[in-house]
Amino acid sequence: QVQLVESGGGLVQAGGSLRLSCAASGRTFSNYFLGWFRQAPGKEREFVASITWSGGSTNYATYVKGRFTISRDNAKNTVYLQMNSLKPEDTAIYYCAARAIIQLRYDYWGQGTQVTVSS
Repeated sequence: QVQLVESGGGLVQAGGSLRLSCAASGRTFSNYFLGWFRQAPGKEREFVASITWSGGSTNYATYVKGRFTISRDNAKNTVYLQMNSLKPEDTAIYYCAARAIIQLRYDYWGQGTQVTVSS
């Protein structure tokens, strides 16, 4: 059974940094995308970043490009989201998700971790 467990959220002042972690288990992710999404109160869930587990190719939403970095540690089966220069509008619940490369939808989701950026 696939499990994605996020950690690392918290409260930070604007301009600060946080690093989120997503521990993945339950299968081999070699042909998967691992992604980060977020959902702010009253808003729809939106894409943040993704990475291919095998090759490490990355993709970012325009509103985080240059501030956030996604990476993975294959040995630890963990994906990270380094968030720098945080803004109050980055406040949201951040979710880790996984999908097979051949699929269009993310099938597996974590429970989320709260990130709050104060002004």
